[in-house]
Amino acid sequence: MILTLTANPSVDRTVVLAGRLKRGKVIRADSVISQAGGKGVNIARACIAAGVPAIAVLPAAKDDPFVLELLSAGIDCRPVPHDGALRVNITITEPDGTTTKLNSPGPALTDAVRRELAEALRRRAADADWVVLAGSLPPGTPPEWYAELVVLLRENGARVAVDTSDAPLRALVDRLPASAPHLMKPNGEELASFTGDDPELLESDPYAAAKAARTLVEAGVESVLATLGARGAVLVNADGAWHATPPPTTVVSTVGAGDSSLFGYLLGDLRGNPPEERLALAVAYGSAAAGLPGTTMPHPQQVRPDLVSVRDLDLREG
Repeated sequence: MILTLTANPSVDRTVVLAGRLKRGKVIRADSVISQAGGKGVNIARACIAAGVPAIAVLPAAKDDPFVLELLSAGIDCRPVPHDGALRVNITITEPDGTTTKLNSPGPALTDAVRRELAEALRRRAADADWVVLAGSLPPGTPPEWYAELVVLLRENGARVAVDTSDAPLRALVDRLPASAPHLMKPNGEELASFTGDDPELLESDPYAAAKAARTLVEAGVESVLATLGARGAVLVNADGAWHATPPPTTVVSTVGAGDSSLFGYLLGDLRGNPPEERLALAVAYGSAAAGLPGTTMPHPQQVRPDLVSVRDLDLREG
C-alpha cells in the first residue's frame, strides 16, 4: 500500500490551445480539462490504475467536491477537516507541447490541521510500503515540516519518499542525515538549487546530474531519482548510478509527468525489481504521462519500459 500526503491540493485546470499562446490577445481554447490534483493525489490515481492499494491524506472538508471526485474515482481519500477553499492551478498547453503553469498559493493551514495530518500519516505508516510526501506547502507552513515528518515516519517504521522544491527542499537538505528519506525525486533545477550547479547543465548532462544526486546519497538518502525532462532520468544509490533514456514521445502535457515517474519507481520497488528496472519503469511512466492531456495518469498498458534504454554511469568519468 502507498500512503500519500498532499498538503496543498489543487483543482487542476488545463487549457488546451490550437495554436501558440500570444500574450495580450483573445485566444479561443480547444478544450478545458478540470481534475482534482496535487502530487500526492496524482500518485494515488496512478496506484488505482495499476491495481496498487493507496490512501490519499489531504486537508479538505469531507463534503468538498474535490474529495467527492476522488472517492467517485475509487481513491481512498482521508480528508482532514479544513475550512479553507482549495486552490486552483491553471495549465496552458500549446500544440508543440509547450506548457505554461499558473499556480496559486492555496489556503494556510492551522497548527491543529498540521498536527492532524501528521497523526493521520503516523497511524497508517506501519501498514504502508511507502509514504509519499509530495508537492508544495501551503502559505505559512514552516518549511522544515517535511523534514520533521520524515523523522516521525521513520521512527514509526515507514519508508519515505519526498518530492518537493524551494524552501521545503532546502530545509530537508539542511537537516540531513537526520531527516533523510529513503527516496528523493528532484529534477535538474531542484538539484541545482542546493548544489550551486548550473540548472541547464544538470538537465542536459546525466553525468553532472548523477554527481549532484550523489551528494544526497553521501548525506544519508538511500536513493535519488532525478528526472531530466526529455533526457530521461538518473538513479543514484550507494551501489551505483544509472541513466535511462525515454522512447520517442509526442508531448501533449508535461504536468504530472514527474509524479508518474515517481510512481513508476515505487511500482518497480513493490515488484522487487533491481535498480535498473525501477529506473526504466519510472522513465516509461513519465514518458507515457507526457503523452496524455492535463494531469492524466497512464494505465499500465500505456507504459512501455521495454522501449527505455538504461546504461550504467561511472561517476569517475565525464
